[in-house]
Amino acid sequence: MKRAIIVIIVLLVYGVSGAQELERLIAEGLSNNPEIQQFEMQYRIASEKVNEVSTIPNTEFGVGYFVSEPETRTGAQRFKVSAKQMLPWFGQLTAREHYVTALAEARYEDIVIAKRKLVASISQSYYYLYENKRKQEVLTENIALLKTYETLALTSVEVDQASAVDVLRLQMRQNELEQLKQVLMQQYLAEQTLLNKLLSRDKDIAVTIIQELQMPSEDFDVDTDQLTLHPELIKYDKLYQSIEQSELLNRKDRSPMFGFGLDYINVEKRPDLTFSDNGKDIVMPMLSVSIPIFNKKYRSVTKQNALEQHKINYQKQDRLNRLETLLDKALKARISARISHTTATKNLKQAKDAEDILLSRYETGGIDFNDVLDIQELQLKFQLNQIEAIKAYYVQTSIINYLIQ
Repeated sequence: MKRAIIVIIVLLVYGVSGAQELERLIAEGLSNNPEIQQFEMQYRIASEKVNEVSTIPNTEFGVGYFVSEPETRTGAQRFKVSAKQMLPWFGQLTAREHYVTALAEARYEDIVIAKRKLVASISQSYYYLYENKRKQEVLTENIALLKTYETLALTSVEVDQASAVDVLRLQMRQNELEQLKQVLMQQYLAEQTLLNKLLSRDKDIAVTIIQELQMPSEDFDVDTDQLTLHPELIKYDKLYQSIEQSELLNRKDRSPMFGFGLDYINVEKRPDLTFSDNGKDIVMPMLSVSIPIFNKKYRSVTKQNALEQHKINYQKQDRLNRLETLLDKALKARISARISHTTATKNLKQAKDAEDILLSRYETGGIDFNDVLDIQELQLKFQLNQIEAIKAYYVQTSIINYLIQ
């Protein structure tokens, strides 16, 4: 199953526990999502239409009563009963079944597309939650660090090595980070609602997020040729095939229809005569043929089908161009995410080295808390950049998976 391939990739990327949780969420979403269920119902309806079109025309029955009874040699005609059945030409019902089946197969691709999109949406929402959660953790760590600096500043104020302004600046910085953390908490709840609704469950159910994602040491291979097998493109192929079946049906519709029937006429006996056929009822078998002499309609349908096929080819090419562009952007964006992560990691190490130098000065009796705040802001920036780069990497990977898996 294609979803299993995605899960295997996730397993290789960041470990068993996180992959299992994401796999569980994906399985739950595929089972409960109403959009997928809607497409499944549409497919079942389209498939059921095969039974609808495989039936022959209704049998016609008629009853007539002679108000003015016509007299014949054998007696007066009282009433008439008739039955008639038209039958399609050979192969016409089969052509209809093939056409409706082709339409149903095109409908089936809507299910495949919806499932792929849902897997991508669940994965991306999960990664956004991870990003938010890790940012909150980093902010908590930085707030704790600023409290430590505040304690150092208060001690320095007592020995006239710092001013009260330094303490206030550290406190204001803590307030800013606390505000940012509170905003992130609200954004987390909103994203959690989105994910829960993708799974068709209560919006307040807590989602278990992996503790930490790692940047993979290398990217998995991407076979761009697989893009031509994307269900969005296969759907156009099946629509094209349905038009071919429509034209075959149109040709069959040009054929005549034939029918057979039976007329029964009740004849009343003549009371004034005696002979062998007196009052003999009339039974008349009938055979009929329906011939489409004026076939302008069918020529028009043929032209429409040809134009429709050209339109589908153009639509498929346009969609292929868009998917190729989307895949290329995702591949380039994933490379950019790796570059950003590498740079942020390097800068974070240097910022920590600078912090260590500043703290070593405190032991010798002097520290500039303005420099401390500057370094702390840089550290926070690089930490957030790291998290955003990892999130971006996995989000782009989910887009790549949607396109080629």
